[in-house]
Amino acid sequence: MSIDVNNESGTEVDEQAILDIARYALARMRIHPLSELSVIVVDTDAMEQLHIQWMDLPGPTDVMSFPMDELRPPAKDDEEPPQGLLGDIVLCPEVAKKQGEEAPTQHSMDEELQLLTVHGVLHLLGYDHEVPDEKAEMFGLQAAIVDGWRGEHGLTGASPAPTVS
Repeated sequence: MSIDVNNESGTEVDEQAILDIARYALARMRIHPLSELSVIVVDTDAMEQLHIQWMDLPGPTDVMSFPMDELRPPAKDDEEPPQGLLGDIVLCPEVAKKQGEEAPTQHSMDEELQLLTVHGVLHLLGYDHEVPDEKAEMFGLQAAIVDGWRGEHGLTGASPAPTVS
């Protein structure tokens, strides 16, 4: 799995954890091991510009995903996953920090960025949360992936409650 993490935000983040949880999520979703992903960490000004440009919504947001080859997890266990460029995930640590502090189960900025990374991966793989059934499926997968990764890394407690919009 080729995953690049590029921090352009000026905020110190746990880049290794972002890389590790992205790799874990892609493996768990059975994405081809030669697929490529880019994660970019930006400040609020850059995120706001992207949010306006691509979503026509004001203000910065927490995470945005820009799919490339529209890869999907294999439908069957014996099916060979396709290889390709997954796309880009853009994270904003300042928004993540605020969301972590305001969440019912308060958590750190880095924990929120881990959650947002998984959220972004799932969006790249075609998952969405616009309707209740899709939201339940996506957020259920998100929690299972975050909890599985945290368990493998000896981190205690359940994953942070979803704070992404």
